[in-house]
This record gives sequence, C-alpha cells and structure tokens, in this order.
Amino acid sequence: MSIKELAIRTIQELPEEATWKDIQERINFVAGVRKALRELDEGKGIPHERIKEEFSESLIG
Repeated sequence: MSIKELAIRTIQELPEEATWKDIQERINFVAGVRKALRELDEGKGIPHERIKEEFSESLIG
C-alpha cells in the first residue's frame, strides 16, 4: 500500500464529524508509528533492559 493510499484509508476510517485537527493528529500518529517500526527494523531501537534500567533509575533517584 502506498503512503497516499494509507493516508486516504486512515482519513476514511475517521468519523464523519472529524475536524481538520483530528485528521492531522491521526496522520501524524500513523506516520510516527511507521517511522518507529522502520527504525526498529533498522536496528535503531533501544534494548528493553536498558529502558527498564533507565526508568528504574528515574523512579529511585
């Protein structure tokens, strides 16, 4: 599916009373998720254990 097709499908799934802001927020969300998934596929993610350690440290200190 092309980016254009995905954008059209995303907009079509919104309720009829969706505002321009709703459309923009949904498109930005989908684009962000796709970017994050692409980065994970490229090995650019942060290991789960590292996140747990950093999160734990921020809660303690």
